[in-house]
Amino acid sequence: MKKINVQMVDLMGQYDKIKSQIDKNIINTIRSGKLINGPIVREFSGNLSKFLEVKHVIPCANGTDALQIAFMALGLEPGDEVICPAWTYVATAEAAAILGLIPVMCDVNPNTFNVTSEYIEPLISEKTKAIVPVHLYGQSCDMEPIMNLAKKYNLKVVEDNAQAIGCKYTYSDCEAKLTGTIGDIGTTSFYPSKNLGAYGDGGAIFTNDDNLAEKIYLAANHGQNKRYHHKIIGCNSRLDSIQAEILNVKLKYLNEYNNNRNIMANNYNLAFEAIKEIQTPKIIKNSTHVYHQYTLKILNNKRDELKQYLLENDIPSMIYYPIPLYKQEAFSKFVEQGFELTNTEELSKSVISLPIHTELENSNQDYITEKVLNFFK
Repeated sequence: MKKINVQMVDLMGQYDKIKSQIDKNIINTIRSGKLINGPIVREFSGNLSKFLEVKHVIPCANGTDALQIAFMALGLEPGDEVICPAWTYVATAEAAAILGLIPVMCDVNPNTFNVTSEYIEPLISEKTKAIVPVHLYGQSCDMEPIMNLAKKYNLKVVEDNAQAIGCKYTYSDCEAKLTGTIGDIGTTSFYPSKNLGAYGDGGAIFTNDDNLAEKIYLAANHGQNKRYHHKIIGCNSRLDSIQAEILNVKLKYLNEYNNNRNIMANNYNLAFEAIKEIQTPKIIKNSTHVYHQYTLKILNNKRDELKQYLLENDIPSMIYYPIPLYKQEAFSKFVEQGFELTNTEELSKSVISLPIHTELENSNQDYITEKVLNFFK
């Protein structure tokens, strides 16, 4: 029997379809010699700005830098508190802590995996300066109540949009915006496995505020707006031209990539809807979903057994995330001993993410669903 080749993300299948465009553009950029902040970086920035319908896009070296630069541009100072989810990748809180800010760990909705205004508001103190909603796994946080909360308490909002580029959020008045363009500043990552991924590291910061855009640009470029003229203390965080070439091509296909992820997610949902031990992703009524991850909750305390069973059948799976941020040694000084958040604890023991692809023909989805269903028989 032919061995099934199942991958979490099919980057090579995606590359094969756009190889001629990618290879040609990379070679042209190398030959141009304009490898840092070249014309293609500005072109990609403009194209992403049009896609997102946001005024300013400032590329940078990676998604973690994007968050750090956002905090710098807002003028946050050591000791200031920023509220962020405890259920997310480390970068969100790490970028705050590295600047001497205090990441205040917030619980999340157990069904959508995202922070909500009801969990955020009790954590607001006199030291709170910003809220950092993370649009986890590809779905928007419920942003209207969060923005209302920020206005009420005069707080800034930095959206971590690393997993949800292309996701659309609709307000109660029917106004729709793409995630990352709702708060004061939005950030994203172009890590290769992201929905819009480079072939190396990369990131970007978004804003509609001209003043913030200038500060972001300065912070990312050694504090200079003119060579050798440094207005502020900044850092060195730039998207290189080769990665910009790759992203500029892939941006044309981003809607197609997200649509294909939705097709796979819908197939999974239909396959698993009758299995009472599985909770498929829950979507809030005013958000789309771009399924950076397809994440299930396993309700019978057999998540780890399922993961092992899938591994034995050559199916990769991932647990995003096995350890809450407040239980990481790096953040121990920010919480009291024994600190726990109910929903975050539950999720760390119950979630599992299955492979999801932009290249449907390479997904082996029937094989994956068959094995999952067999496990629950």
